[in-house]
Amino acid sequence: MWLTSMWYLHYRLFIFCRFNLNFLFEKGWREAPLHFQKLAGVLEGITATGIKKDQNFIGDISTQYRSGRATVDVKVDTYSNVFIKVTVDDVLHGTKAAISFNVPDNKSGKLDVHYFHRRAAINSSIGLNPTPLLEVAAAVGSKDIAIGGEISFDTTSSSFTKCNAGISFDKPDFSAALVLTDKGQTIKASYLHSVNPVNGTEIAAEMTRRLSSFENSFSIGSVHQINPLTLVKTRFSDNGKVAILSQREWRPKSLVTFSAEYDTKASNAPKLGLAIALKP
Repeated sequence: MWLTSMWYLHYRLFIFCRFNLNFLFEKGWREAPLHFQKLAGVLEGITATGIKKDQNFIGDISTQYRSGRATVDVKVDTYSNVFIKVTVDDVLHGTKAAISFNVPDNKSGKLDVHYFHRRAAINSSIGLNPTPLLEVAAAVGSKDIAIGGEISFDTTSSSFTKCNAGISFDKPDFSAALVLTDKGQTIKASYLHSVNPVNGTEIAAEMTRRLSSFENSFSIGSVHQINPLTLVKTRFSDNGKVAILSQREWRPKSLVTFSAEYDTKASNAPKLGLAIALKP
């Protein structure tokens, strides 16, 4: 859980810090996907995914090809949209570049450039269209502490659409973070503690303060390794939502995940999810 390499400073700050409780759950507990993967030669993976939301069923098929330093990802969904991404590693020392676009959307092209250093990381992206969206994120630090920020500039409106900053502190048995988001309008504080490293028991908490409306929100979660093959995660929020996830590795690298969410303040039935990941 603790990403000590400086290659991941940006993700420590702006994925873990903003979604620290989400690491306790997978996307499947909300959407019930069915996932298959098979490896064969230069074709690194073939994935078929089906998601049922209310009365609608959405599916897609994706493949990944790898040749030398280049990786090509192609995904086709049920609406005949085609997503293509080409990634090239080590364009320059410590630099990775990727270009992506959707067919038939001719304005969806985007170029991403990532630079990694032992004590710093910079991620940038720009849309390949006449009025692109420019995004830049950077972080510096050591394996124990990292400080970073990210901005997004919309050339259409000539305005900043995103301006965030954060700091994280990691130790072998705990991790804490403080993030300022929504252009300074929201403060998020998160904490994760390893209760028992032997059985993988961890607890996490996140508090959010919205300065503009003076609203507070709070969530707590836990993860417990019942045995080497079975994992259980829980999450409780102050808005009355309770969620649980159970994951079982029934064969090497093949997972079955069941999840449920119940809103105690609503009369709706609980949301159930099932995910199956198969890999030879």
